[in-house]
Amino acid sequence: MVGGGHIDVNILELAALIDRCLAEDIGAGDLTTNSIIPGDAAACGFIVAKEAGVVAGLPLAEMVFRRLDREIDFRYNLRDGVRVERGAVLAEVRGSARAVLSGERLALNFLQRLSGIATRTARMVELVAGTKASVVDTRKTTPGLRALEKYAVRVGGGRNHRFGLYDAVLIKDNHIRMAGGISAAVDLSRRRCPHTAKIEVEVEDLAGVREALQARADIIMLDNMPPLLMREAVALVAGRALVEASGKISEENISEVAATGVDLISIGALTHSAPSLDVSLDVGEVKAARQKKTP
Repeated sequence: MVGGGHIDVNILELAALIDRCLAEDIGAGDLTTNSIIPGDAAACGFIVAKEAGVVAGLPLAEMVFRRLDREIDFRYNLRDGVRVERGAVLAEVRGSARAVLSGERLALNFLQRLSGIATRTARMVELVAGTKASVVDTRKTTPGLRALEKYAVRVGGGRNHRFGLYDAVLIKDNHIRMAGGISAAVDLSRRRCPHTAKIEVEVEDLAGVREALQARADIIMLDNMPPLLMREAVALVAGRALVEASGKISEENISEVAATGVDLISIGALTHSAPSLDVSLDVGEVKAARQKKTP
């Protein structure tokens, strides 16, 4: 067996998140499990993929069970990022039957959500293979789960855009309107933001591209442009800035968008509407007394 990988999220924040989620689900206690299952009963559960996809979130699932019982034995059969077929056993959970049953839903919720994002991302990455384009996410994430969902994008082979409003400048249409134009908005950002912050500008036409270039933007986002216009924009930029395509990107058109020569393709749907991967936990034999962990 191999380890399940590492989720690069602050461990204390992750533990606090899991505790909040467990409290939401279990509250004062699992009425069903605690009334049926003896406190000293032990069980083995098998986490099984019910459809093909890319796995993400196994270390998180392990943490869920361990927050309920530190003695839980979580055995990985594979790592995050592995593509599996239907029926694959992803991991085994051994120990307190109450902990296995009470933690089942939350562990699966995390695993299904993150695996769904990783699976959709992997599909998009496949569709741009052979081009220079990288698939990136957006801030359209579930509140409170952004770091985890962006982790799932990376597991699927994508890259992360900015994590929040604090780590990069992204000047959009409303900013431009309120600042009085692209040049003014870029100038204000450059004078008031740290020199380490990249400045990106959203544009809708070639006139906007020209103004963003003149203002020396680091990244130019082509918002909802048709591929033919994107190709002209890429030629106009000629390497003087990174070019990002955004807006209504789907499996049907992403290959055509990538072929225009853009550097980045940002897709909100990677996180805001990825379908969850179907994963279940099947419990095997339940024993009357908890068994000692095997070496």
